[in-house]
Amino acid sequence: MTESAPLLELRGVSKVFGPVRALSGVNLTVEAGKVTALAGDNGAGKSVLIKTVSGLWEPAEGQIFWDGQSVHFHSPKDAEAHGITTIYQDLALCDNLDIVQNMFLGHERRRHGLLDESSMELAARQTLADLHVTTVRSIRQPVASLSGGQRQSVAVAKAVMQAARLVIMDEPTAALGVAQTQMVLELIKRLSSQGTAVILISHNLNDVFAVADVIAILYLGQMVAEGPISEFDRQVIVDYMTTGESSRTVAAG
Repeated sequence: MTESAPLLELRGVSKVFGPVRALSGVNLTVEAGKVTALAGDNGAGKSVLIKTVSGLWEPAEGQIFWDGQSVHFHSPKDAEAHGITTIYQDLALCDNLDIVQNMFLGHERRRHGLLDESSMELAARQTLADLHVTTVRSIRQPVASLSGGQRQSVAVAKAVMQAARLVIMDEPTAALGVAQTQMVLELIKRLSSQGTAVILISHNLNDVFAVADVIAILYLGQMVAEGPISEFDRQVIVDYMTTGESSRTVAAG
């Protein structure tokens, strides 16, 4: 990686579905160890953008750069191989499996042809400890028994376990209570402090201002604003989300 290259960069990325232009010439820069909030009203193109970055869809136009090198993701496996993990709202966890089994699902460790349960338990426990996830009763409890915040913690720990360098989180605090929301926000801060980049998709501006370093705002498939969160306030963000522009001056402080 060159010294000045961002971890992820989109240049002129467009995506078309028949007559619908879902993304139009989108530019985006994501730095390692930074939380980038992706904001926009319903239908602005947030889901299309993250599915393009995560390899589900290929762009119709434009380029994606990873570590300064042009890349082409033909599938989510391609993106995962580069270190991109996407945590969707449904979390893709198996309720009937325990925490360890979920964290290693598809990446099970084996020894002499058998599952290496002790090694996986140790690694799962250490990863959760590193993320300061202390509220689970046992790493062998079924995921079905966990709260919403705990389930998010397991999904994030699974991404860390697989050495993700960019974690994309889609509305991670939706339908969570105050305490569970705070747990997830602390988790996001911890991820970025450990050098992992995070793209946070959220309608909750309180969450955005609590953890984001940078905000990028989509409007009808176009990137209409991008910059340090300190250069925006709530009203300016709402202006961009609803009209695509803002003439307001950000209030001091």
